[in-house]
Amino acid sequence: MALLFALVGLGAIGLDLLTKTITVATLSDREPVKLLGGAVYLTLIRNGGAAWGMGSDYTWVISTVAVIVSVAIAWYAFAKVRSAAWAVALGLVFGGALGNIVDRIFRDGKPFHGRVVDMVSLFDPSGQVYPVFNLADSALVVGVCFVVFLELTGRRADGTRVRGKAKEEDVEKEEPTS
Repeated sequence: MALLFALVGLGAIGLDLLTKTITVATLSDREPVKLLGGAVYLTLIRNGGAAWGMGSDYTWVISTVAVIVSVAIAWYAFAKVRSAAWAVALGLVFGGALGNIVDRIFRDGKPFHGRVVDMVSLFDPSGQVYPVFNLADSALVVGVCFVVFLELTGRRADGTRVRGKAKEEDVEKEEPTS
């Protein structure tokens, strides 16, 4: 499962970095590109904060926490995960987190102070309806939703599955025979 985790994570990072490279090369100094009749816009913004730009004055804190959490996820995936579904879910979370960490560490010239490239806006070119996001954000959100689904359905990272426990009152007790 470690290989699956690594492949999903590297795939998410690779696609994220590719889309960011293309975005910076093609959308800099350009009006947003309208797609699907205005349901989606491609635009270029640089986000110094976390989700929805929150904490933009604390980019180094966000970066440091993200690195620590990513290391913990990788350790858990390699040491504990024995389920393909969990490997995919955690690979998406890991890849999404690392995609944005790469921006924070290497963009804008000052390590741990860089801004994340975001490019997808829904229903509005400036992110007024829904904040502008990137592929790393999408991978992270899908991965977290998948983790929640796995937990709610009793699927464990070790590959086991928790079944519903019968309540005591639902279990018929045998009457002693004489």
